[in-house]
Amino acid sequence: MLSQEQIIEANASLAGTSPLEIVRWAIARSDGRAIVSTNFRPFEAAILHLVTRVQPGIPVLWVDHGYNRPATYLHAEDLRRRLGLDIRAYLPRMTVAHRDAVHGPIPTTGDEAALKQFSAVMKLEPFQRGMRDLAPTVWITALRKVQNPNRAGLDVVSADANFGSLKVSPFFHWTDAQMEAYLAEHGLPNEWDYFDPAKADEKRECGLHAAWGGQALSKA
Repeated sequence: MLSQEQIIEANASLAGTSPLEIVRWAIARSDGRAIVSTNFRPFEAAILHLVTRVQPGIPVLWVDHGYNRPATYLHAEDLRRRLGLDIRAYLPRMTVAHRDAVHGPIPTTGDEAALKQFSAVMKLEPFQRGMRDLAPTVWITALRKVQNPNRAGLDVVSADANFGSLKVSPFFHWTDAQMEAYLAEHGLPNEWDYFDPAKADEKRECGLHAAWGGQALSKA
């Protein structure tokens, strides 16, 4: 793990470089233990295409919380075939049917405590399990600052307190238009029917990239 000073220096040195150069920088420093995470949401094909150009067969950590729509599962299988993805899927310990029977419908933003508990059980715990099994030194993500206000204070390189890894987000400064252009340039599909029950709305964090995620995990 880099020190905070080294992270600041890394972000300064990577400013203005291409996502491809950022991925090469990250993987060169991973000691063979880099992973990429995905949820197969819109534009995720770009990060998966990018990292497999640099390291074919890189482990792809996917938390399948069970609430994905059919289009998302079909998109995942399409990208698996196109890019030769080594998908490591982690599922919650409680099935969707079991959770819904015991706890009822997915909580809304009107019940923040219940929504955080939902996130911890159905998304954060399986993600933590995956990170523990794969033990990456570098975690490559599709995080972008335009996705919600909570991410504007982050950067390309950051230390992840929740999962103890160096987090690298090569497309962090890119706009939707740039992402669309990348997909078009490389003939990649997109997936617009994606639904994340742990967010409830697009401006909310699910806990993977927020400090409260670690607190929710400790209580789950």
